[in-house]
Amino acid sequence: MEILKGIRVLDFGRYIAGPFAGALLADLGADVIRIEKVDGSEDRYTTPVNPGSEDGEVGSMFLHLNRNKRGITLNPKKPGSNVVKRRLIESADVVLANMPQSGLKDIGIDYASLVAIKPDIILASSSAFGASGPFGDRVGFDGVAQAMSGNLHLTGEENQPTRNFHPYVDFTTGALNTVAILSAIMHRQQTGEGQEVQGALLASALTVAGGTLIEQALTNANRVASGNRGQTAAPSDTFKTKDGWVLVSAVGQPLFERWARLMEEDFWLTDSRFSDDATRGIHSEIISNRMLQWTKTRTTAEVIEALDTARIPCGEVLTPEEALNHPQIQAMDYLEDLSYPGVEGTYPLPRIPIEFSKIERSQPRRPPLLSEHTADILIDLGFSNDEITSFREQRMI
Repeated sequence: MEILKGIRVLDFGRYIAGPFAGALLADLGADVIRIEKVDGSEDRYTTPVNPGSEDGEVGSMFLHLNRNKRGITLNPKKPGSNVVKRRLIESADVVLANMPQSGLKDIGIDYASLVAIKPDIILASSSAFGASGPFGDRVGFDGVAQAMSGNLHLTGEENQPTRNFHPYVDFTTGALNTVAILSAIMHRQQTGEGQEVQGALLASALTVAGGTLIEQALTNANRVASGNRGQTAAPSDTFKTKDGWVLVSAVGQPLFERWARLMEEDFWLTDSRFSDDATRGIHSEIISNRMLQWTKTRTTAEVIEALDTARIPCGEVLTPEEALNHPQIQAMDYLEDLSYPGVEGTYPLPRIPIEFSKIERSQPRRPPLLSEHTADILIDLGFSNDEITSFREQRMI
């Protein structure tokens, strides 16, 4: 895709939130340059898929979040590196980073430093807690935001706070940062002004938890965790079958009526304990127990077929391997097979999860090797081969 053709992004991101925003922008056609430490940033090596490879280890999340990017190495703290950093900034439209304000200042990419070089630059920064408040300079990861937003308290079993396995806060922050960057680009097109846009992991987590927080403030609900069993509708739970597990989610009166007909038991529709979603949520354990009696005598395929025929939302619980091989997931054509030097075979890359009716999607490019494009980019910025060699000898790049 070439929607953002001509837009250059300097991606100083780390781990997930920053690099994911960079990946989405690269998917849309921006020239995204991932800037790593001289020996590689930490997220390059997290969860390696080729341990001990002579070509250098690389992690699964790095393969996921650095598609379609070019890569350079730079030590912005090294004496003399400012000349490289300055030319990079002069060539860029957007600088992207996920670190506290003190971290931005430490490497000279805070907003004041950037606008002194390029007045219409856009800085997209995100941190754990935002720039204000007593925690403004603290560091934190996805799980910290999950914990402080109330999510851990409500996930898993009561008295055992449980973190979501997948870092949904990081990915939400990256997606929201992308919206902010696109908005800032449009604002600049209209006014000529650059600006700083800020996101925060905790703000993203609070956004996801918004309905629960509103309920707590207005009703003092004081909910506690109840495993997979829903608290505001039923049946909404995971259920054991003869050969696996399924998740069922019946929200709203029409779906509950369909479920009662499937059970062939009309009393569910006349008992006041199950008169609406709220009361069914209160008595959800009763409904879940009934549903379990029905599912455990049937295979997963039989359960899915019956629920689908009744138009009740459901899905089988899949392992990652089963997900990769599921016919629906394969039919969606969402996973693209890519190869990477030093990684045996191909790997399934999730592409941008949006379909455009008027824009043809392009074949994704693999992530960069460490420092793969450093020389090419610096030559384009006007540096000579001798200068680049000197920079390498000084471990500036």
